Amino acid sequence: MKSANVNKSILTPVEFLTRSLLVYPDKKAVVYKGKSFTYKEFAARVYRLANALREKGVGKGDKVAFICPNIPPMLEAHYAVPMIGAALVSVNIRLSSAEVSYIVDHSDAKVLVVDSEFASLVEPQQLPKVSTYVTVCDINQDIAIEGSLEYESFLESAPAQAPVFDIDSEDQLLAINYTSGTTGRPKGVMYSHRGAYLNAIGEILESGMTAASAYLWTLPMFHCNGWCFTWGVTAAGATHVCLRAVVAEDIFRLIDQERVTHLCAAPTILIIMSSWPKAAEVELKNPLRIMTAGAPPAPAIIRNMEKIGAQITHTYGLTEVYGPHSVCAWQPTWDDMSQEELAEIKSRQGVPYIVTHYMDVVDPGSMTPVPRDGVTMGEIVMRGNNVMSGYYKDEEATAAAFAGGWFHSGDLAVMHPDNYVQIMDRKKDIIISGGENISTVEVENVIYSHPDVLEVAVIPVPDERWGEVPKAYVVAKPGTNPQAEDIINFTKERLARFKAPKYVEFGELPKTATGKIQKFKLREKEWKGKKRVN
Repeated sequence: MKSANVNKSILTPVEFLTRSLLVYPDKKAVVYKGKSFTYKEFAARVYRLANALREKGVGKGDKVAFICPNIPPMLEAHYAVPMIGAALVSVNIRLSSAEVSYIVDHSDAKVLVVDSEFASLVEPQQLPKVSTYVTVCDINQDIAIEGSLEYESFLESAPAQAPVFDIDSEDQLLAINYTSGTTGRPKGVMYSHRGAYLNAIGEILESGMTAASAYLWTLPMFHCNGWCFTWGVTAAGATHVCLRAVVAEDIFRLIDQERVTHLCAAPTILIIMSSWPKAAEVELKNPLRIMTAGAPPAPAIIRNMEKIGAQITHTYGLTEVYGPHSVCAWQPTWDDMSQEELAEIKSRQGVPYIVTHYMDVVDPGSMTPVPRDGVTMGEIVMRGNNVMSGYYKDEEATAAAFAGGWFHSGDLAVMHPDNYVQIMDRKKDIIISGGENISTVEVENVIYSHPDVLEVAVIPVPDERWGEVPKAYVVAKPGTNPQAEDIINFTKERLARFKAPKYVEFGELPKTATGKIQKFKLREKEWKGKKRVN
């Protein structure tokens, strides 16, 4: 690593491990399947991986792709790969084989590490740039990819001493995270060492994490590098509790067994937790702080989780801003509010993180801020330390995203008089019915409060008279049988009648690996063969 000035050093999250190794060598760093690694043992594994990759010719500017769930090798990659100057490409394990092949090839990955459960996603004949394959045999002891190396043997082949860090600039490429590609090919979002370092610090500050904390990995590490908690937990000297799959029973077992204090999850995961049959019997040994983001959480979801005893903090961001950019920061004046009032307030996206500073709601045409009246809608724009470096090999998309000197989120929101932002919809989700704007989020929040509703997604559907009208896709709670008219009338009693869904359909909802409902799939089905004007 390039020598620093006496009054300045390169900001890189890799050094968080260096510091925790120095301060907490014998403290539990990682827990998985009843086993644990101290920080000394964790660092040794990281160093072995870094040295093994270097022996395979990986160096500055190269890319290393990982297709793994939330298990130790995925965590180790977040340090070993950037440590030697390469960039980590964390691939979504829920993608199709074709999507995986596109991402690995587009990123120019030289080495591919894949968990045996997901080896079927890899088609070597489609990946001419990959020179080395490594298989993690976590649940399958057979090497799944012909000619690949076994992960643990790969580590053992290299020394455990710290490699020479090859980081000479904090603006150096650290990772590439690919978007979901809902409107075309996935785009590779470039993260720098500086941005990841600062956002990880922000996570510690905003979540209240300390060395006594234990963080449960319910959020995929491949999603925005786990919102930078992959580095933040280590920075605090806390404990990573790894979790291969999100299962409610396993979540609550680990919360109790490992005295978990923190976790992050999309609202859908909170629904899975709160609707677990034995959730009402849960007695938390420690205060449990949960950050939720990925979709605006309905107040009803927040209330349900807080009944269990969890403390919910709502954050907001995108892949392009390293995960969370804003937080619904607590105000002392909220202390005397009722549970219902608090849940409404907590569903807002809030104010910028301490380390991000800049966020506004503007008129997309003029780029002027909208009135702080909680009514006038505009687009959320952001700039600051944790905005991406750009899209990998896509200058045109980068320029469009940075138009006017801000990053454009594509989210429509209002700004309240207290400077707290509240999302009303995505641009493509807002319903314009007979000239009236309808926020799908507003309608969803009302339907979520129906006692028989577990999940809901509202989208615009074609209508000959009004152009488009709301339709609700509903997942009913187990043991209930709500009817369409029940949902429609329930909504009409609480909102303007034109905002109520005209149609209701019951069934499962399509979701991303992080639990975010894929509304675009529902829209595609409803608008097939028709052109949407809005």
